Amino acid sequence: MKKAMFLTPVVTAFDAEGNLDIQANKNIYEYLMKGGVDGLVVMGSSGEFFAMTTQQKKDLIDAAVETVDHKVKLMIGTSCMRVEDTVEISNYALDKGADAVMIISPYYFKLSDASVEYYYDQVAERIHGDIYLYNFPDRTGHDISPQVTLNLLRKHKNIVGYKDTVAGMSHTRDLLQMIRYEFPDFIVLSGFDNNFVYNLLSGGTGCIGGLSNIYPELFAEWRDAVNQKDMEKAAVIQKKVDKLFELYSVGTPFIPIVKKAMMLRGVEMEDHCTKPFLQATEAQTEQMKAIMNFVENM
Repeated sequence: MKKAMFLTPVVTAFDAEGNLDIQANKNIYEYLMKGGVDGLVVMGSSGEFFAMTTQQKKDLIDAAVETVDHKVKLMIGTSCMRVEDTVEISNYALDKGADAVMIISPYYFKLSDASVEYYYDQVAERIHGDIYLYNFPDRTGHDISPQVTLNLLRKHKNIVGYKDTVAGMSHTRDLLQMIRYEFPDFIVLSGFDNNFVYNLLSGGTGCIGGLSNIYPELFAEWRDAVNQKDMEKAAVIQKKVDKLFELYSVGTPFIPIVKKAMMLRGVEMEDHCTKPFLQATEAQTEQMKAIMNFVENM
């Protein structure tokens, strides 16, 4: 089994007017690094990249690079609807000092395999650094298939990893089985927290999971338990994570819920989001507290 990694898809802090709260974002990065996660993924889905201006993205990249300062792995979500914009923001992040970029395929229209492969061909050949493919069929309407992934790996050495945000593990297993012999060092990470151990047992590398925004130390402990082959402890933490998974159902979308939960844990930030996301209600906050208290006393 590969050495496990757990990375956080970091939320983005905004003020009440929708501007970036740079100090709050730095507070978040410090909180997560202190919690022991292996890396930060800034401007993934949890980071509301889809509602940010290009200048906001560049300002946040600057803040993240400065704060992280190579203490942990730093990956930047650079997905845009246009190839040219994706290339521009990706190279900006890499030039500033990010370790890698993560790119979801264009969304809204369902794309054929040929179109998906063409898109990544276009960006990969123009980005001068490491790229992680980001597969999230529930949001894009299409899949980055195992065969397309293999085709891309044979053409682009800078495609080094893959985040697979699918509920079940069959897709991730199919991907690993198709690429593992030809590309044994390719990094495959699950996008759902509760699939962390399943991913590793299938030959993957770990997880990029949103709940680690709230409890980074718990997920670092989980990673350590697996790396030390303490599966009894890993099983105990799995039960806690399965319970914490209920937080995703407290509100739709889940991002304001995660931000409020982080505030409950003492992170110096506010739970403002990009429009039209709504802050957690009092009833939702009480529901969150009940889940968190239950887990903390397990």
